[in-house]
Amino acid sequence: MSWSSGKDSTLALHTVRATREVDVVGLVTTVNSTAERVAMHGVRRSLLEAQAYALGLPLHVVELPWPCPNEVYEEQMSAAIAVARTSGVAAMVFGDLFLEDIRRYREESLRGTGLTPLFPLWQRPTRAVAQELVTLGVRAVITCVDPKQAPRELAGRWYDGALLANLPPGVDPCGENGEFHTFVVDGPGFARPLDVTVGETVERDGFVFTDVVPVIPDSAGAVGPE
Repeated sequence: MSWSSGKDSTLALHTVRATREVDVVGLVTTVNSTAERVAMHGVRRSLLEAQAYALGLPLHVVELPWPCPNEVYEEQMSAAIAVARTSGVAAMVFGDLFLEDIRRYREESLRGTGLTPLFPLWQRPTRAVAQELVTLGVRAVITCVDPKQAPRELAGRWYDGALLANLPPGVDPCGENGEFHTFVVDGPGFARPLDVTVGETVERDGFVFTDVVPVIPDSAGAVGPE
C-alpha cells in the first residue's frame, strides 16, 4: 500500500481490505530524512510508526534527502519496489481519485516491475468520498495547506462535516488538487485511536504546516504533549 498517512490512503486501505480480494502486507511511505517527517504531509515519523502499529501492518520507510531531486526519488522508490517484488508482493494500492497525470506516472513507474497498480477509489465523486470518510468515522487533522489554493486557516482543522460544509467554492473536498493534506488518527482498521494534540502552525517553502503532537503519559501518570 502506497501510504501517505492521510484520509484517502485510509479509505483505499479500508476498501481493498473489505473486498477480501487483496491481502495488504505492508505500508510504504516516503519520509524526509532530514526532518524525520512524512514528505508533504509534515507528520512526525514517530506518529507514522504509531499509525502503522494501530493498523497492524509493517511500515516500510523510503528515506529521502531534502531537497530531493526527482532522479533520487525514483532511485529510492525503485529499490523499495524491487525489495517488495522479491518478497512476493504482486500489486501496489494507491489512493488517487481523478488526476490522470499522477495515475499515468504511477503506472509507468511500475511497468516492468511485476507489480500491478490498483486504484480502488478511482473516479469516485470526491464529495461522496468526503462524506463516506466522515460516515466511516475517519478522524483526521489537516496538516498541510497550499495557501495559493485554499485558506491557510484550514491548517490544524479537523476534517469533519462542519469543515466540508464551509469549504470555499473551488476547493476540492478531498484536497485532490493538492489544496491540503491530512493525518489520520482513527478510522476503519485502527485497533485504537492515536492520542494527539494539534500543535504549532508555521509557513515554510510556500506551504502552511500544522504540527500534530503525540500525547504521552509522564512519570506521574498525567498526560501531555511529547
